[in-house]
Amino acid sequence: MAILMRNTTLYLRRAVPKRYRGIEPRAEVWLSLRTDSPKLAGDRAVTVWIDMLARWDAIMAGDTSEAEGKYLAALDVAKTHGFRFMPTAAIAALPVGKILDRVEVANARTGEIDPKLIPGILGTAKKPEITLSRALDIYWEVAAEKADGKSMDQVRRWKNPRIKAFKNLIDVIGDVPLSEIDADRFLDFRDWWRRKLATKGLTRNSANKDFTHICSTLKEVVTMKRLGLTLPFDSLKAFSESAEKGIRLPFSETWIRDKLLAPRALDGLNLEARCLLLGIINTGYRPSEAQDLLPPHIRLDADVPHISIEPVNRTLKNDTSKRIIPLVGVSLEAFRACPGGFPRYAGKAGLSGTVNKFLRENGLAETPEHTFYGLRHSFEDRLLDRDVDERIRRDLMGHALGRQRYGKGASLEKLAAQIQLIAF
Repeated sequence: MAILMRNTTLYLRRAVPKRYRGIEPRAEVWLSLRTDSPKLAGDRAVTVWIDMLARWDAIMAGDTSEAEGKYLAALDVAKTHGFRFMPTAAIAALPVGKILDRVEVANARTGEIDPKLIPGILGTAKKPEITLSRALDIYWEVAAEKADGKSMDQVRRWKNPRIKAFKNLIDVIGDVPLSEIDADRFLDFRDWWRRKLATKGLTRNSANKDFTHICSTLKEVVTMKRLGLTLPFDSLKAFSESAEKGIRLPFSETWIRDKLLAPRALDGLNLEARCLLLGIINTGYRPSEAQDLLPPHIRLDADVPHISIEPVNRTLKNDTSKRIIPLVGVSLEAFRACPGGFPRYAGKAGLSGTVNKFLRENGLAETPEHTFYGLRHSFEDRLLDRDVDERIRRDLMGHALGRQRYGKGASLEKLAAQIQLIAF
């Protein structure tokens, strides 16, 4: 590094670092310090060099064939040099002095226009044409923090509905650029769903989930990539669900006692799935909460045996889902049979499918609409029928109270006594 005088101005002369050789043809650069004072020049040298490194970094970010990468790099170049990115036409409408400011920076203080600065400083960069399939790929990048703390199965369940929704949309309107999506295209997709609902016997919620995932995904991409597009999301108006929204049916006490708990009724189910099914009967946990329990969260040696639902290796549905549930009756025996948890299903899919298939094939589903999850609702209904306090019911189920929550709630002993009222 050297500070040298050229004519009446001091310059910083430095070799170009190796990592920038691919985007900077010069072996060394001379950067004006805009002074003839050695003291001022020394003070400015560090800042000028840092600015130069930032400019190279921004240019490198755009040294790619990916259109959105080049566009974002142009925005970064403009910002690095103290400008807001503007298209060329908008720059042309600026006062002459402001235009010359940009031209001077684009000259890179060498008297020659630096072609790598033109897209950002002079606004020639074009907004990228991002297709629907590319938009979904970008979404996984810009929304990566939404997967933080989730188990593998939770990530799968976060991704798959969006993958399905975009596949449906692309099948109907094609893998078009976002800039070409107008109200007619979205209405075509809604009409496709309307016909499908009429012929396939699906619930309207199936269509509405597609609409929700498409809109939220595209809004995130447009915002985070600064595309400046206004998409006609109103065209994906949800279908009314009021008369048909699905309800998970609770199993009756008679059915649980006489069918599910009949001798050898569950013998054909693998041990971990069988224990998870028996465990839910007197706890009402969400199956996904139980299958991810770790050994430290299964406390069989405590004065009141219990499980602790915690956000470890997964996220919970909400803050109130973090809770402690006493173990009694058949649920306590189930956890004694699986004291180390459920490694076969931890962080994985397949539990509900396995249990529901077994129930259907063995005549253990009370009706064709009954599923494994219905045992959770049965637990709550049984508590309600025994007039168990609402606060205790909500604490056990992991539901919000509907008002500010005060105190710690009932003791483990009190909770266990309430569950004993309805336990098998």
